[in-house]
Formats: sequence, structure tokens, C-alpha cells
Amino acid sequence: MLVGAAAIGAATWGCHQADVRKEVANAGFSKEGLDSMHAVMAAHVERGDLPGVVTLLSRGGEVHADVIGMQSFGGASPMRRDTLFRIASLTKPVAGVAAMLLVEDGKLSLDEPVDRLLPELSNRRVLARLDGPVDDTVPANRPILVSDLLTLRMGMGAIMARGEYPIVQAMTERGVAVGPWLPKAPSPDAWIRALGSLPLMRQPGEAWMYDTGLTVLGVLIARASGQPLEDFFRERIFEPLGMKDSGFSVPAAKLDRLPTCYVRDPATGMLGVFDAAGGDSRFSHPPGFPSASGGLVSTADDYLAFARMMLNKGAHGGRRLLSERSVELMTTDHITPGQKAVSPFSPGFWDKRGWGYALSIVHRHEPGEPRGFGWDGGYGTSCYWDPRTGLIGILLTQRLMDSPAAPPVFVDFWRSAYEALHTGGA
Repeated sequence: MLVGAAAIGAATWGCHQADVRKEVANAGFSKEGLDSMHAVMAAHVERGDLPGVVTLLSRGGEVHADVIGMQSFGGASPMRRDTLFRIASLTKPVAGVAAMLLVEDGKLSLDEPVDRLLPELSNRRVLARLDGPVDDTVPANRPILVSDLLTLRMGMGAIMARGEYPIVQAMTERGVAVGPWLPKAPSPDAWIRALGSLPLMRQPGEAWMYDTGLTVLGVLIARASGQPLEDFFRERIFEPLGMKDSGFSVPAAKLDRLPTCYVRDPATGMLGVFDAAGGDSRFSHPPGFPSASGGLVSTADDYLAFARMMLNKGAHGGRRLLSERSVELMTTDHITPGQKAVSPFSPGFWDKRGWGYALSIVHRHEPGEPRGFGWDGGYGTSCYWDPRTGLIGILLTQRLMDSPAAPPVFVDFWRSAYEALHTGGA
């Protein structure tokens, strides 16, 4: 991956601008490419891999949405362009923007300890050994910083390695473990108290550990803004961008647009219901603790508005939502080679990727892989925006990923997306 190379976040906005202008001037998609993408996506539905899928490609003002299949296996409701998807970790970049808005407001500082607003996380203890007893700890070398939450370097998160870890069992017992289930805590305060009762896994700033830091960020955003998380998201992000269908739950009048979410049983290989559609869904009522790491529901067009704002360096519809500097910080790789070396994730992840503020950065790609900036969601969602080509790609399914590696439908989508460009580029 990028070891020894310069981070491309800021460079993408600078040295590649001539290439961007040249490629976006030829913006658009070939009919043959779009037809090929439709056929490839339809094949996944026809094979029974998915009940349905919504894809969206945008480039230079041209938008192509494709809707295939049904909202559930054996159901009567077809997928729609405005189907409401549980977007899972596509929530993370939205939370990153929310945090940067508060930095611009002067209510947060990236290099300040979180202790002022999250006293539950002050005076941290750290496990003496990752696989050791929960009560065998040493003092933290330094406080957790706001930037540690955005970069997932707070010292707490998923352990992507085999073994027995008492800390994982303790997190599960307290309802703060990393996994496909969203937190069921009655409130943000209850969740952060439970997390604060445990030691950190690693020293702050030592390693990248997935997920937990951005769940903590949601509590921080709410306290810094003085508002519930969803209210802040709505007032500062959703309403300015026209994201009328995005939120942490689905109102009764829209429940007919919420599809069934599926998961594969590793023992049988069969797909079963993970979260039901309609009023039986966990998303049919507001959560006690809205997760800034993975709790949003949204549509293809809503998330396109967000991605366009990011591609446009913080501007949308003739107004500025976020400063160019904030977008540059979000899209700069903040994880050092040394930190990557001690931060396992999916195989080969760090060979091609970096991590900015609440999103992934693609440094190097192969056919079938995204480019630019963005992230994927564990419930079967993906979105990246590519400043070099001007492409925004959005893939929305409701089948849980079987592993951190990209599912076949993701690979087929991103390969087809780049093959559909008039300029080629597969």
C-alpha cells in the first residue's frame, strides 16, 4: 500500500485538478456500460444472492439510478428508487462532517482531550495485555483526543484477530461490543457510562481499531452541540442538503419503503431475516441511543446529495456547508505506517487504503475496487466519490456482509461503474 508515499487527501484537490477538469469535461456514461452494469446486478438478484438492489452513478451532473428486484424474498413490494436502506457504516462520514462543523463553530478542537465533554473517559486505564484479564491494567500514556475518535485511534474497538479476549466478553456483557447489532442502551449517557467502566484495549493513538471511536463521537457531538444527535444531523446536514428521508428511524408513513434485511447462516449457507420490514423492524421506532457509527437510514438520492457536497469540497447548491479545509482534513490519511502495521483489518486493506476523519481513502486500486473517498456499510451498502474522474457511485443492498472483504456484488458494481465511464478506466 502506501508505505513511504505521501497521503493523497490534500494532493487530490491540488495536483490532480488538471486531470479532474479534463476527465469531467468528458463527463457521462456509455449506454453499453450502463446496460452491462444492469445485467451484472440483475444476475445477483436472479441467482438469489439478493432480493433486490438499487444502484446510482453520478458524474458531471448526469445521474443514472437503476432499481432491480423486490424489497424481500417472495414479497410483493418492488424495490424503488426511494427505498429506505439501513446504510450502516455509511453513517460514519456523516458523523465526521458533523464533528467538523462543531470544530468550525469553535465548540470542539481536534487536539483537545475528550475529558471536558466525556468525563466518563477521563483518567483511562489500559490493558496490560490485549488478551489479559480486564483488571490487569496500566495507566494511559495520554488522554483520548477528539481526533482519536475520528481516526479510530482511541484505543478501543474490534479485535480483528483470533483468540480469547476477556475484554470482548466484558464489552458484550455491558452492551458496548462491536458487531452487527446496533447498541440497545436506553440513552447515550448510559452507553458511555458502560464503556467508561472498562479499560482501553490499546494506548490512545497507538493503533487503528474499528468502529468504537465513532460511536463515542456521537455522544461527543450531542454534548458539544447541546442537542440530540439526530436533531443536529437534521438541522446542520440533512435539511441544508435536502436529505428529506434520512434519520435514525423510519416514520410510520414511510415504513412501506423499508425492505427486509438478511444475513447468511454460516452453518447452513441459507439467508435468513436479520431485521424485518415495516413495523416489525428495529428501525420502526427511534432508538434510545442513535449510533453515529452505523445507525442511519437513507435513500440513494439523499446520500448522493451528501457525496456531492463532499466531492464539491464542502459546497452544495450554491452554498457552503463545510469549509474546504475541513474536507481536506477529512480526506487526508492520518494513519502512520507504524500504526497500520499493528492494526489488522481485512487482508491487504492497508496495502491500498488509508483512513482520514471518519472515512476511507483509496490510495491504490484494482479492477472491481472503488477509488477516491468513502466507505462501505456492513448491511450491504457502499459509496465513494472520486475527484479524479468526478464519479460518485452508490450501491444499496440489504444483505449483511459475510466478512470485512468486499462481497461479490460490491466487486461487480465497482468494476462495472468504472467500465461505464465514457473515458473507460476499469
